[in-house]
Amino acid sequence: MLRLSRYQWTVLLAAWLGWGFNIFNGILFNYVAPNCVPTLLGLTIGSPEAKAATLFWTGLLTSLLLLGWAAGGVIFGQVADRIGRRKTLLLTMVIYALGTASCAFAPNIWVLILCRIVASLGIGGEWAAGAAMVAEVVPENSRVEAGALLYTSASAGLFLATFLNFQIAGVLFAANPETSWRYVFLCGLIPAVVAFAISFLIKEPERWHKAASTAVPPKLSELFNRQNLPLTISGCLMALTALLTWWSCNAFIPVIATGLARTSANAQGFDKSATLALVEQWKVIATNSFNLGGLIGTLLTIPAAKYLGRKKMFALYFILSSAAIMVTFGLPLPPEIRLYLYFAIGISVFGVFGSFTYYLPELFPTRLRATGAGFCYNIGRVVAAIGPFLVGAMAQRPPEAIASLGANALNSGLQVLFWVGFIPLLGLAFMPWVIETQGQTLAE
Repeated sequence: MLRLSRYQWTVLLAAWLGWGFNIFNGILFNYVAPNCVPTLLGLTIGSPEAKAATLFWTGLLTSLLLLGWAAGGVIFGQVADRIGRRKTLLLTMVIYALGTASCAFAPNIWVLILCRIVASLGIGGEWAAGAAMVAEVVPENSRVEAGALLYTSASAGLFLATFLNFQIAGVLFAANPETSWRYVFLCGLIPAVVAFAISFLIKEPERWHKAASTAVPPKLSELFNRQNLPLTISGCLMALTALLTWWSCNAFIPVIATGLARTSANAQGFDKSATLALVEQWKVIATNSFNLGGLIGTLLTIPAAKYLGRKKMFALYFILSSAAIMVTFGLPLPPEIRLYLYFAIGISVFGVFGSFTYYLPELFPTRLRATGAGFCYNIGRVVAAIGPFLVGAMAQRPPEAIASLGANALNSGLQVLFWVGFIPLLGLAFMPWVIETQGQTLAE
């Protein structure tokens, strides 16, 4: 039972908003990529060349985002242990808000990349500060529930991104796809306003104050000493498996939905306007299916972690992830069915992340908690960055086949995503190195 004081609920809300807007900012590009990339490259939206470029640049920019995310997570994890959780939370929210909003003014693809890298540093740093703050403020017997509840904000952030993108690109500026994406990016300013508001409501956790006043500042190298190395390995292996799977799937939801919609529209003889409308509708269906599944899957980590333990919970989610991906992208299914099967992918691939907000803070002592959790949760993104890039690159056809890319790009994308289903199975091989934290109190 989640029993929190008013202030503990306020802290949870602050971290919840920070992480929700974190995901909101991180995923906006993937929604606008089919319009943004061709515009910045001077290509006709919807053309075979544009489809090929969108697949490639979506993969590349997502990979660069993950690399910046990893750097921000490692850097600001240490910052949070040194200057405090509250200050770091607010600082990172402002950084990713301004970085995302600046994408709206990008004159070319290279400036867009630079703006995304700036945003990624703040995105990577926010999670460690928020997760550590919640773990240190809530009661011991409510940590699992509070951690899972904290991660439900990821689904909320994705729902918000889906809603705003549809209202802007699918309704207000539906007839102007060349400019609609710029207004979508401007929505990235919202977290800066929220950060300013919540700065008056929270303070640093007493656990951190006590540790910071009596202990020497943490060093990243401490994660690899004899005492902490097994903890670091356990956290990194689980996060790496989950991250590589999530980003390889999620980064291409708008692209796959766009391809399915255009294929269906062409088969039914839709005109350009009707095709664009169907594209935006199907992106909403696919994304909402994934997000709703993720929300349910996140909450299901609570009974799974409490009754099965952390190790069995991870194993169960990885098995379900593999099955959901292979069914969705491997079977010959109608386009609409593939859209709704993103719900199953969400429950497993997305849902497992509800556990990291309590599992990773459980591994490390207070003075090293944000550093360790931030490193484990984010360093895996360096390896995970390979996934989106390879999916985008492999889904491309060679130049000589560019004329027939329309349908082939979609088929190639589906084939590559099917093989992504084998990644979660690697997580099962890592189980001997996973440390069980069920029933343990938060280390001082």
